[in-house]
Amino acid sequence: MAFVHIPAGSFAMGSDESPERLAEAFPLLERRRFELLADEAPVHTVQISQAFYLGQHEVTVGQFRRFIEASGYRPESEADGTGGYGYNPQYDPATTARGDAFEGRDPRYSWRNPGFAQTDDHPVLNVTWNDAQALASWLSRTEGHRYRLPTEAEWEYACRAGTTTRYPHGDAPAGLEREANVFDQAAAPYWPRWQQHAIAGNDGHAFTAPVGSLAPNAFGLHDMLGNAWEWVSDWHGENYYAHSPSSNPPGPADGSVRVRRGGSWHTWAFYARCSYRNWNSPETRYTLVGMRLLREIGQR
Repeated sequence: MAFVHIPAGSFAMGSDESPERLAEAFPLLERRRFELLADEAPVHTVQISQAFYLGQHEVTVGQFRRFIEASGYRPESEADGTGGYGYNPQYDPATTARGDAFEGRDPRYSWRNPGFAQTDDHPVLNVTWNDAQALASWLSRTEGHRYRLPTEAEWEYACRAGTTTRYPHGDAPAGLEREANVFDQAAAPYWPRWQQHAIAGNDGHAFTAPVGSLAPNAFGLHDMLGNAWEWVSDWHGENYYAHSPSSNPPGPADGSVRVRRGGSWHTWAFYARCSYRNWNSPETRYTLVGMRLLREIGQR
């Protein structure tokens, strides 16, 4: 894995954009979506006091396979026999109670098969938070450095890379196709019911892209937005920002769901903002969710 040195520093974490302003920027979405973002506020200054190394790319299929082969670890999608989620062109979300965009859980789907073709250079998907912990622990034991998932604050600091806008390039979704593999004109034909939410650009990748295919941010990190949602270490807390420590916030002490950040190849632009927070149980495996690892400095 290639890692990038991220310097210590401070930044403004979160978003305080009003529902009215967001409605103007994203006119195709219902207002209720803009009223469900209380966990992004308040905007607060966070100090990251210790530099760290962050994966230049998301963990790839090939890297995860080498971990499985070397460690003997069984990912949860295989160990519990229930599988993951996957893309099936014959599957109709309208026929299910949840209206989920993907088929599953099903043993046919796992990190080995998200329902579409991937090479070893694509981001691994259908991995749980627990799978990510297992990889980080194994790497730490094997290499003598401490690897882990980034905290939510470390992740957003690295994603923003000195910016204060919705996306690293600015506030407008236009231009995302150069830096983020999100739901665009390449993917829209596969999802006609959601075509109106595709950004106008085309990055050439209907599903996942090989990591590093698009432009990096100012820190030199690729795919911080798009390609695969990335697990972070924190439990989710709806009101955590209002009382979190100003220096190196670790996230709530407990909870029921873990945070994932950054959006995916199937994510609408509104949900691929640097400040947006999503979450799932640690056992969740999904065809949009992967990971990126952090390596601490000075740990032997």
